[in-house]
Amino acid sequence: MIRKSLAAAAGLFLAACTTVTPQAPSATEKRDVVQMMVLGTYHFDNPGLDVVNTKVDDVLVPRRQAELKALAGQLASFRPTAIAVETTWRDDQLLSEGYKAFTPEKLATDRNEIVQIGYRLANELGVDRVYGVDENEGEISFFPFDRVQELAARTGQTNKVEALIAAIQAEASAQEASQAEETISQTLARHNIPEDIRTQHNDFYYGLMELSEPGDPAGAALNYGWYARNALIFANITQVTEPGDRILVLYGSGHAYWLRHFAEETPGFELVEPLPYLTGQEPNGS
Repeated sequence: MIRKSLAAAAGLFLAACTTVTPQAPSATEKRDVVQMMVLGTYHFDNPGLDVVNTKVDDVLVPRRQAELKALAGQLASFRPTAIAVETTWRDDQLLSEGYKAFTPEKLATDRNEIVQIGYRLANELGVDRVYGVDENEGEISFFPFDRVQELAARTGQTNKVEALIAAIQAEASAQEASQAEETISQTLARHNIPEDIRTQHNDFYYGLMELSEPGDPAGAALNYGWYARNALIFANITQVTEPGDRILVLYGSGHAYWLRHFAEETPGFELVEPLPYLTGQEPNGS
């Protein structure tokens, strides 16, 4: 859900029509770091778990399957050595239970983006290191939005919450309207524009920060809960990677702000932008 001017969006789609094939830096150039690409996604199978949920075209129809096959080819030029997906782990090595059971036939029946992008790509490239790096809640509630809503109602600030939700809903509606004219790669590109990722995170999460009061810092709790979940996710990523790896991290776009932050700020990691691979532009440093 990206807020973009028409001019910028037009430039993005023109870039998407180019034929340049991105080439990742060689392993010898990057042997001392983990290159981490964070690909923020929308949910293909509409699980209805977000504050605002987007109605998405059926990705099982032939047109969308062709687009997903093309997307796999675009992401393949990153040459990932590992893939991390938004599932919790049971295997003590954090290997994805879903990928262990994956067969290509599931691409015709399972709409989930983890299957359609992550497992598809791993299968095509022969990558067996597919990890489930998500975490379940423990002592900290990861997203106590109901607590924020209760405080807002109690203090007469419901309009603030409703305004923030309305902004997200407008972005969801814009995606619903535009998806008929866009490929999946183009829609994903909208979710991965760095300045929009930052703006959307700050508008929503930091916009809720003031919905706190002595004895009930609800807005702060929402912020540190969301930070905590993503910090735990990134900690898991550090456990399954080593210098020289190129890991594709496939997560809902709401996670992109913090996962990108950790990749940028953590010694031994380097953030790789997904946009060049989605649009066909030449990545920096290639």
